[in-house]
Amino acid sequence: MWGRNVYDSIAKFLQFQLTVNVVAVIVAFTGACITQDSPLKAVQMLWVNLIMDTLASLALATEPPTEALLLRRPYGRDHPLVSGTMLRNILGHAAYQLLVIFTLLFAS
Repeated sequence: MWGRNVYDSIAKFLQFQLTVNVVAVIVAFTGACITQDSPLKAVQMLWVNLIMDTLASLALATEPPTEALLLRRPYGRDHPLVSGTMLRNILGHAAYQLLVIFTLLFAS
């Protein structure tokens, strides 16, 4: 039960971190190409990563396991950590965040 909970927590943390980092890289690169100046400086990117890593790890590390985890079949050794559903969620959330950020950055 604890092993499955740890695996699920790692997968959730990875999905969150990949989404945040994809958005940060695209915003920094696109902003630097269009405005000739990065909208996020290096220190700001470090602070964003520090805050996102800390809050996400605390939230996921405190999630207790449930009995429902034992009802699910275990994953095999060849099961990918980033599944197709996770990749679709990462790209979908990143697109939404990029839409909001670019609207705020270029429309204001």
